Amino acid sequence: MQAAPPIDRLSGILERFRVQAQLHHTGALCGLSHFDACDGHGYLHVLRRGTLEVSHPGSHEVPQALRLDEPTLLLYPRPFTHRFHNPPVDGSDFTCARLAFDGGAQNPLARALPPLIALPLARVQGLDSALELLFAETDRVRCGQRLLADRLFEVVVLKLLRWLLDHPQEAGIRPGLITGLSEPRLARALVAVHDAPGEAWTLERMAERAGMSRTAFANAFREVVGQTPADYLADWRIALAQSRLRDGRPIKALAEELGYANPSALSRAFSARTGLSPRDWLRNEAQRDSAGA
Repeated sequence: MQAAPPIDRLSGILERFRVQAQLHHTGALCGLSHFDACDGHGYLHVLRRGTLEVSHPGSHEVPQALRLDEPTLLLYPRPFTHRFHNPPVDGSDFTCARLAFDGGAQNPLARALPPLIALPLARVQGLDSALELLFAETDRVRCGQRLLADRLFEVVVLKLLRWLLDHPQEAGIRPGLITGLSEPRLARALVAVHDAPGEAWTLERMAERAGMSRTAFANAFREVVGQTPADYLADWRIALAQSRLRDGRPIKALAEELGYANPSALSRAFSARTGLSPRDWLRNEAQRDSAGA
């Protein structure tokens, strides 16, 4: 039996929900450094040399304190308060970036990731070349340094996401999008849904894409992804609707694009998922953006 051709599990998501990085710091960090959730950023920290104690005040989701003594990558995909405790002189050496996931809390990737991923660099195969380029750019100031460093940080994030898809249990990923994309049969159905959200995705059709029976597909999907295929499809469509509404797309055009019979059907589905009508949700988003400006 001929093996199924490989599929691209990430591009369909990242084309619709970008992850943007901005160089935040490079060099030694001495004493106490604050990274507060109220700033509204995710973070990617690369501990290059030295030791680090990191604390998470009041958190019950991650360890209250961690001690790192080897080169390590720390990813906070969502705003999350953390503190770095470094020696007061000759602190540890870091390269750090702020991260912005398009859509914020509604970004499917940001939702699927735990609040913290801490991985020794030696465990993440494929990072070496990207980090070598990143460190070369951040070690000395040159023309276009910040722009190039931002793009290289985004490459590091992409390479990390690739690794997470292949090692979800090792990284402590809970059931959701990433674990689904890690299962080869389910990934084929998920990628098809991501690429063509407006098509008529019945349970039978999704199971056919996965090469499974309806019952086997539904059971495996619920176990690995943590929700039913129908609920996942609805969440994906509403996440896309939220993203496009922010971009100024009219609800009428979105209904057709996302597979709803009419704008009223999309509005009902949107309200069921978010608790707000599209108009009220968009107004709240505009007020939130205004308050954070």
